[in-house]
Amino acid sequence: MSSRFIVGNWKMYNTVSQAETLVRAILADYHPHPTVEVAIAPPFIALQTIATLLASNTIHLAAQTVYQEDEGAFTGEISPLMLKAVGCRYVIIGHSERRHVLGETDQDINMKIRAALRHQLHPILCLGERLEEREAGHTTRVVQSQLQQGLAGIPAKEFPQITLAYEPVWAIGTGKAATVDQAAEVHGEIRRYLQEQYGIEPHTQRILYGGSVSPDNAEALFHSSEINGALIGKACLNAESFGRIIALAKAYTP
Repeated sequence: MSSRFIVGNWKMYNTVSQAETLVRAILADYHPHPTVEVAIAPPFIALQTIATLLASNTIHLAAQTVYQEDEGAFTGEISPLMLKAVGCRYVIIGHSERRHVLGETDQDINMKIRAALRHQLHPILCLGERLEEREAGHTTRVVQSQLQQGLAGIPAKEFPQITLAYEPVWAIGTGKAATVDQAAEVHGEIRRYLQEQYGIEPHTQRILYGGSVSPDNAEALFHSSEINGALIGKACLNAESFGRIIALAKAYTP
């Protein structure tokens, strides 16, 4: 894998006007790089506004989730057709907050991935263990189960359209990131599993690290050949810190 991918997940922050201000600040200092891809995932209400701002730029638009049906009586949901029409290229699926706060199951996540792929949206599938699971030595089992169920029925030929993001739940929003060795170890296990189960060559699958990524730890993370980029939370809500992470990705691209 010869490129980095930096994704900013805004979560439930920023009104439309605040979103516009933040994107303008990001774009003011953003310079495209041939081997670093960037995407931002604002709340649904800001997608149209942000799509307009990004229209002539290389930063991609992402959504934070999607529903598995194209249309219907599903109050409060948003379909892959809607996301595609507004200009989204990527969609985050299975984030730990969707799993553990909002109750999404692996089966829900699998249906969402299938729906996204059906409409040429590129899923970013999130994986990760809780603190008690790591302490019990179950990290590999948990992540492999999430992979197996999340990717069930999806042919290996579709995997290049999917980005994986390892996000240890205990590190998300806590300021306590996994060490580079911890992250790289899990990324390596994911690659071995994909090779054993699907015949995917180890370094052809893009895997990001997420979980309290900041300008302070990004450089160390990007030194690892196992880590292809970052899914960023809090640090992407500030144009300066987000820009610094992007700059580090450029500096340490293999």
